[in-house]
Amino acid sequence: MLRATLAPPWAVRIRDEAPLTLLVMVRDPAWVLAGGADPVRVGPGDIAVLRGPDHYTVGDDPATPPQIVIHPGQRCTTPDGVSLSEAMDLGVRAWGNDPDGSTEMLIGTYQQGGAVTRRLLAALPALLVVPGDALGTPLPELLGAEIARDEPGQEVVLDRLLDLLLIAVLRAWFARPDAERPGWYRAHGDPVVGPALKLIHTDLAHPWTVAKLAAEAGVSRATLAQRFGRLVGEPPMAYLTGARLARAADLLRETDATLDAVARRVGYGNAFALSAAFKRERGLSPQAYRSGAPAD
Repeated sequence: MLRATLAPPWAVRIRDEAPLTLLVMVRDPAWVLAGGADPVRVGPGDIAVLRGPDHYTVGDDPATPPQIVIHPGQRCTTPDGVSLSEAMDLGVRAWGNDPDGSTEMLIGTYQQGGAVTRRLLAALPALLVVPGDALGTPLPELLGAEIARDEPGQEVVLDRLLDLLLIAVLRAWFARPDAERPGWYRAHGDPVVGPALKLIHTDLAHPWTVAKLAAEAGVSRATLAQRFGRLVGEPPMAYLTGARLARAADLLRETDATLDAVARRVGYGNAFALSAAFKRERGLSPQAYRSGAPAD
C-alpha cells in the first residue's frame, strides 16, 4: 500500500508482474496504457484495477515517456537501471517525485499469486475503471485516512480495507447493464447453487458430499449436480477441491501453521493427503510452495 504524490510530467512503467493492483485517483487525472490498447483516462475519484502479469504504464499524459520503472519485489529504478528507492521514499507508505506534487493516488498491490484466485483473474480484463460515484461507499476516503498511520496492527487494517475496496469495485463492475458476469459469480445468486456455495466456503473442513449439499439446498443430487455444473462450470466436488487447495495455499504463505494443521483446516485428514492433492493440482509440494517456489 502506498500514497503516491507526483509533479508532472511523470510516467511510471510497471513491470512488477503482480497479479492484481488497485489504483485510486485522488487528485489530477492519470492515463493508463495497458495491453496494447488505447490510453485510458482515470479521473479524480475513479478506481482502476489492473491485472498482471502483463506490464503497463501510468502517466500524466499518454505521450510522457517513463522516467521510473517498478520491478518485481517493488524495486524502483530509472529506465537504465539506476536505483530510485531512496529518492522516491517520502515517508510512511508515501512515495513519489514531489511530496507537494499536484497528482495524488493510492496504490494497493496484491503481490502473491495465491492472494487472488485464478478464477477471479480469469474473469477480469487487463484494465477496468469504475467511477468513484458508482461505489456508494466511503472506503476510498477511509483507506486514504488510514494509509499514512503507523500504529500496531496497521498492516492488517490496510489489508482488510484493500480487500473490501476490491469487492466493492468488482460488485460495481459486474453490476453494469452490459457486464459479462462469469457463471460462478451469477451462481452465488441462484436459489439452489448459491446456498451450496455458501456452505462450502463457510466450512471448507466439513466432509461435504453432493448428497449432503443437495439435502441442505432442498433438492435432489441430480438437480444440484446439473445446475451447479451449468452455472459454475465444474462439478460440485471439483469446485470444493479447488476451494480447499486455494485456501491451503493462502495459509501456507500467510501463516506458520504446520502442514497437518493446514490440512485439517481445509478438510484433509492429514498432511500426506493434502500434499498429494496439492502437488497434483499445483505441480509442486506444499513445502516448496511455502518456500516461495512458483506453481505451474
